Amino acid sequence: MLTNEQKREQLATLSQQAEIGGGVERIKKQHEQGKYTARERINKLLDPGSFIEFDKFVVHKCESFGMEKTRYLGDGVVTGIGTINGQQVAIFSQDFTCWGGALGMAYAKKICKVMDFALDNRIPVIGLNDSGGARIQEGVESLAGYAEIFYRNVQASGVIPQISLIMGPCAGGAVYSPAMTDFIFMVDKTSYMFVTGPDVIKTVTHEEVTKDALGGAHTHNEKSGVAHFRCDDEDDCFERVRELFSFIPACNKAKHTPKLTTDSVNRQNNKLKTFIPDSVKKPYDMHELLLEVIDDQHFLEVHADFAKNIITGFASVGGIKVGIVANQPAFLAGCLDIDSSVKAARFVRFCDAFNIPIITLVDVPGFLPGTVQEYGGIIRHGAKLLYAYSEATVPLITLITRKAYGGAYDVMASKHIRSDINLAYPTAEIAVMGAEGAVNIIFRNDPENKAKNVEYYENNFANPYRAAELGYLDEIINPEITRQRLYQYLKALENKKVARPDRKHGNIPL
Repeated sequence: MLTNEQKREQLATLSQQAEIGGGVERIKKQHEQGKYTARERINKLLDPGSFIEFDKFVVHKCESFGMEKTRYLGDGVVTGIGTINGQQVAIFSQDFTCWGGALGMAYAKKICKVMDFALDNRIPVIGLNDSGGARIQEGVESLAGYAEIFYRNVQASGVIPQISLIMGPCAGGAVYSPAMTDFIFMVDKTSYMFVTGPDVIKTVTHEEVTKDALGGAHTHNEKSGVAHFRCDDEDDCFERVRELFSFIPACNKAKHTPKLTTDSVNRQNNKLKTFIPDSVKKPYDMHELLLEVIDDQHFLEVHADFAKNIITGFASVGGIKVGIVANQPAFLAGCLDIDSSVKAARFVRFCDAFNIPIITLVDVPGFLPGTVQEYGGIIRHGAKLLYAYSEATVPLITLITRKAYGGAYDVMASKHIRSDINLAYPTAEIAVMGAEGAVNIIFRNDPENKAKNVEYYENNFANPYRAAELGYLDEIINPEITRQRLYQYLKALENKKVARPDRKHGNIPL
């Protein structure tokens, strides 16, 4: 019989064995690739000393293909709880040193257990993904394990924030769990996501493509829009995640805490007095405007590299945390297209799910025309953004800085789809279309007086006053008081409550 001291030594030995994962040589190889180990990642992301591990000694039960000869304590994934900025979180970190991070049933059960804990206790869940996919030796049990995780992603959606960090390969069925989470972080040159890899693609379609071009951080942040943040290295990734947690709540029922700031809400935005160009055709950078009105110029942009004609991200005004959606006149003139509509719709729905007020800055000439957009389903995809805003019950404040034309005016959180406060600068133009296009239709039989008719249209319709007369705008403000007004309205809307029809769910045009 072991003595108490021997039992303590046994625990220490087994713990050390679990913590070494696949062994010293494989850890060394991980480091040589510019990657941390599963445990190192957890320690760098979480507050120091806060991690408590679950299921450290779990092993698989597979007896096929020689698997019974190799069993790593923990079975290739580290799970547990800890804190970020003092906020409790649940976490799992896949260990590539154990069978390349491949998922089996015991491994999946560990992830499911920590996800269930997160949902039951209403805390965010973070997944650090570094896996080659399913553990082939375990066959259908591996597939079942993935499906159990997918199911939990759906149950947790809109209840607790779900964050995915892609720290290495993420292939096959493994990509669908991150795809259902709220935000995906990828690391340049070391992380990849794809349903089928380069070798399979070459065999089936005869296309030759590198891993990086197919599913690297650059590809998924700029082209596909699958990822939301592109990070320089793993340390940068952890810092960005911690920054995100400073803006989002623990769950959909959590009371929002103010963001600390010394930036006065009464600070005048004098730069904005002359910021909007006199010519409606001249672009400007909407980033400059929003940085002027938020706290401390601190803006965490989401999907920064994708669909740059619209800007989404988190900020605060007077300490009140907000989501921001803004047309970007400096890119595609701020037109709405397929990608920007989907990007903004997804962001609006996240903010609404977690009770984050939304400020919308509008300068939109309409939807992008062309066969590419029409064949790609701009009608259906544009409707997603319309649906998202119409469904939202959080405080909605809209500011039209310049153009708001056609159906895009309606879609961008107009009064008619129940935005709470609708503001405009004196430079705003609200109309079915621009003056020149309107005159070409209305006065098509009077081409000799086109210049005069354009001037007439601009003076009488290309301004915010017709909309104000009808009550579609609550206030026309000078740009220099933007920050003060946004704060005042956010305070007034703090206790907003909206009753919605009793239904199972709506049918968003997916």
